[in-house]
Amino acid sequence: MTPEAGEFLSMLTPDEVEALRDAGRLRRWDRGTTLMTEGDTSDWVLVLTEGRVKVSSHTSSGTEVVLAVRGPGGLLGEMSAIDGSPRSATVTALEPVAGVVVRDFPAFLQEHGRVAVLLMRLVTERLRDADRKRVEYGAFDTTGRVATRLIELAERYGERTSAGVRVALPLSQDELAGWTGASREAVSKALRTLRDRGLIETGRRRVTIHDLEGLRKRAR
Repeated sequence: MTPEAGEFLSMLTPDEVEALRDAGRLRRWDRGTTLMTEGDTSDWVLVLTEGRVKVSSHTSSGTEVVLAVRGPGGLLGEMSAIDGSPRSATVTALEPVAGVVVRDFPAFLQEHGRVAVLLMRLVTERLRDADRKRVEYGAFDTTGRVATRLIELAERYGERTSAGVRVALPLSQDELAGWTGASREAVSKALRTLRDRGLIETGRRRVTIHDLEGLRKRAR
C-alpha cells in the first residue's frame, strides 16, 4: 500500500525504505489488537505498511483520549525506542494492519543520518499539531471540533463519489469523542447538527461529506 503523504515512510528514498525493511521484520495484527501499551518498556518501533491504528492515552479517571490516527507509512514507538522511557500511549488496530518491526532503531538512525534529520522534522510537526489541537479545544465548540476531525479524515482517507467525499470511518462514536475531547452524547449531537444542515451523511463506520467547504466554514 502507498504510504500516506506526510507520514514517515513517504519521506524516505527507495533505498532508505529497503534498508529499513531489511533492518526489521514484517508482522500483522487483527482489528482490535493492541500493538503497544501505555506504560510498557520496550525497544522496538513499528512502521505501518497497511491499515490504520489509533494512538490513545487514558486519564486518571479512566477516560480514553485519542491522540491521533495513523495510517500506512506511519512511525510508532520512536520516542521510547530512542530514550528508553515507558510508552506514552497505547496503539490499537482500527482494522487489520501490517508493519515492519525494527528492534534497534537508534543503530539504524546512526547509519542513516538523513533519516535521523527527517525524524526530527517529523517529531517537530507532531508537536505543532498537538499545539493546534490544544488551541481547538479551547476555541471551538464540540461541533467545530468534530467538523475539524472529519475534514482531517476526508483529506487523508476520503474517496470522491457522486454524493461527495466518502470516508470509511474506522472509529466508533466513543473513539471519535475521545479524539475531540467531548462526551459521546455531545459528539452524537454534533453529528446530528451537521446532518441537519446537509453537510454530512452518516452510516455504520462511514461518513459522506456532501459539502466539504461548508464543513470547513463550520469548523472555524
